[in-house]
Amino acid sequence: MKQMEDGILGEGVVPARRYELEGKRVWVAGHRGMVGQALVRRLASEGCEIVAADRAAIDLRRQRDVEEWVEDARPDAVFVAAAKVGGILANSTYPADFLYDNLMIEANVIEASRRAGVRKLVFLGSSCIYPKMAPQPIPEEALLSGPLEPTNEWYAVAKIAGIKLCQAYRRQYGSDFICAQPTNLYGPGDNFDLDSSHVLPALLRKAHDARRSGASRLTVWGSGTPLREFLHVDDLADAVVFLAKNYSGDEIVNVGTGEEVSIRQLAEQVCATVGFTGALEFDRSKPDGTPRKLVSSEKLARLGWRASTDLAAGLERTYRWYCEHEGHLNERVLAGGNA
Repeated sequence: MKQMEDGILGEGVVPARRYELEGKRVWVAGHRGMVGQALVRRLASEGCEIVAADRAAIDLRRQRDVEEWVEDARPDAVFVAAAKVGGILANSTYPADFLYDNLMIEANVIEASRRAGVRKLVFLGSSCIYPKMAPQPIPEEALLSGPLEPTNEWYAVAKIAGIKLCQAYRRQYGSDFICAQPTNLYGPGDNFDLDSSHVLPALLRKAHDARRSGASRLTVWGSGTPLREFLHVDDLADAVVFLAKNYSGDEIVNVGTGEEVSIRQLAEQVCATVGFTGALEFDRSKPDGTPRKLVSSEKLARLGWRASTDLAAGLERTYRWYCEHEGHLNERVLAGGNA
């Protein structure tokens, strides 16, 4: 990854005193999810002790459970990667779950961290926090400047509340809690369940199934014209660790690649990766979502970090991982779990 270490920051960005992770106890909340797994992989080289709470031991939606666990674990730093996530269909089907679960998770983890004297906390939001018709590329200042995209507003409202909670704790308690806003993510550990996944893993799964069954066509939701930016999850993990070590501020920070593709181009590239040679068919009766969503990552670039995994290489790595884990993932879906 392209980074500038040792607190050497770009022009126009105020340097923060470097926070060292070496020798610290670090809690990755949501360590079994795609982002959490990537963070655990990345933190392995930081010389820190990683602590984790399994779902069987703690329900992050329950305040007392979280406060008791954090009081006992006593982490020095926390990465809040735990969240209920899903695509357009899941958000539309379970709006109450997406709002309630995410509000409870973030509020409980942030408050418990404050009570336990956590020195550094990174809250992971999402680019869906921005208005549907935000300027492109989307600057951090666009937050709360217009109406949200209706297809994911429940998740977005919860994430915005988490951002404001971190900012409020910084203002009232002086807590060094920061917020990173990643663009659309993909990679090893993604959710490939067609009822709840995002567009990239859904397309990869559908193309894989279509090739294997000998299908002549693959149906894609919407018109294929919306533009999207995709960030490999290992790049995100590297950026988040970089921010934890080098950034301390009230303002949110976008994390993206600066590159975008149309859904049609994405589908074509996925098919090329998988080896599906049939025709693409676009179902215009299904929603497109936001027409364009590219975040401005200039602030992060000035801090000294840029993504290094291009989409072609990232798709190859993700598809290879999917093929290696396909049987296990299908078993979890049949059992009612989330991949």
